[in-house]
Amino acid sequence: MKLIKEFTLWLIFILVVIAALTGFYALRPLPIAQLPFEFSLKQGSSLKSAARQMKQADVLPNDWLFVLLARGLGKATQIKPGNYQIEESTNPLQLLDMISKGRVEQSEITIVEGFTFGQLRQNLNSTSTLRHDTVALADDQILQRIGASEKQAEGLFFPDTYNFASGSSDLSVLKRAYQLMQRHLQENWAKRDPNLPFSTPYEALILASIVEKETGQAVDRPMIAGVFINRLNKKMLLQTDPTVIYGMGEKFDGNLRKRDLLTDTPYNTYTRSGLTPTPIALPGLASIQAALHPAKTNALYFVARGDGSSYFSSTLAEHNNAVNKYQIK
Repeated sequence: MKLIKEFTLWLIFILVVIAALTGFYALRPLPIAQLPFEFSLKQGSSLKSAARQMKQADVLPNDWLFVLLARGLGKATQIKPGNYQIEESTNPLQLLDMISKGRVEQSEITIVEGFTFGQLRQNLNSTSTLRHDTVALADDQILQRIGASEKQAEGLFFPDTYNFASGSSDLSVLKRAYQLMQRHLQENWAKRDPNLPFSTPYEALILASIVEKETGQAVDRPMIAGVFINRLNKKMLLQTDPTVIYGMGEKFDGNLRKRDLLTDTPYNTYTRSGLTPTPIALPGLASIQAALHPAKTNALYFVARGDGSSYFSSTLAEHNNAVNKYQIK
């Protein structure tokens, strides 16, 4: 009986110590180097996976203690994926509250695939929960502020939904979107198909943006990319209308005319060979993957069917017949 009492007392003592240490851990500020700090949790992340991601991102110094805290508070199954931002000194308990409630207590903004950078800026400016630090800045100044090395902003920001605390700077959102685009681009560039007709990730981004603007149905993306790859390999003009429209800027009134196709600009792929100088829009991940893993095809042409899908042809004669069928009324 005496041994049982001693064991019980020791067990209580150990539990009290564990509780005290857990409480100390839960309330101690995280050693985050610089605020604000951004991190992401992937879709489908378990508690262990989320804790591991946060440790790798230097949010947590220790992942297993965080797992114990979450399980002890019954929040092991409440982890929400998304892009998060820590604005002020935060302890593990506050962090757990943030990621278990997800977007419920955060504002969000969605960057849409196919947006131009101008449209993205308009979207940022119209989001009332953001602090608008970019309003008076030129595009190149924005790139400098977020640490981008590129000279042109078009195409550099990944389309996604971003969570943020109300009052956060729009520069912070842009920096996160830029870094996420760089990560996706570099990861997919490393796994690209061999013998593609471009030599840098930025050139792949340019083609991905064209694929994004030309795609009506997602299933057609690899084929559209395959057509452009074939044309580049054969030194053929890309002859894609969205690039012409982009080059026209505010002059475009909604109707593309023959004279527009003949008017030379740096973005007119009817008058200039190769890729455009910059992307023409923000491509999503599917378009980046299509540009780097195009369909193996002999097709050199495609035309919109009118239902969002495209008809692909290997010869000019077949293409002209398709144009007569689908385009000419």
